[in-house]
Amino acid sequence: MKRIRLSVFVLALLLSTSCKEKAAEKINQENVEKAAERDAMAIVFPEVTFDKTLHDFGEIENGTPVETTFNYTNTGKSPLVVTDIKSTCGCTVPQGWSKEPLMPGESSQFTVKFNGKGANKVSKTVTLTTNSEKGREQVRITAFVKPDPTAAVPAVKKQ
Repeated sequence: MKRIRLSVFVLALLLSTSCKEKAAEKINQENVEKAAERDAMAIVFPEVTFDKTLHDFGEIENGTPVETTFNYTNTGKSPLVVTDIKSTCGCTVPQGWSKEPLMPGESSQFTVKFNGKGANKVSKTVTLTTNSEKGREQVRITAFVKPDPTAAVPAVKKQ
């Protein structure tokens, strides 16, 4: 019984070492180098640089629409693609952006319109979905919305 186990073990050892030698012979070194180069390029992400990441409209009257433009540049080494731009609410509308790839060094822009509704300090975030390393880039707008002087003031209830 011990001889059978020993024979099986030796046979398995011989087969496993002979297969490794044949597998190593089949590897094409040129393909390995091409794959390594491809993988190195795959991890090069585009980078987004904005002219500003915050725009403050200052004091505005309630209901006064305002807008601003955000400029951005691809400062990375691969094409930048902006697939979507969304705001935190429907009162802020981003528009005028392109889904076409932006080559390294090129710039583009989009406009953000805010309807001016609210009270006191208002802050809205606009998120860009991109193929950058983070995957999402953000800019913000703020304003101080002054109350409408003609609006009715709610009565205070006595307890």
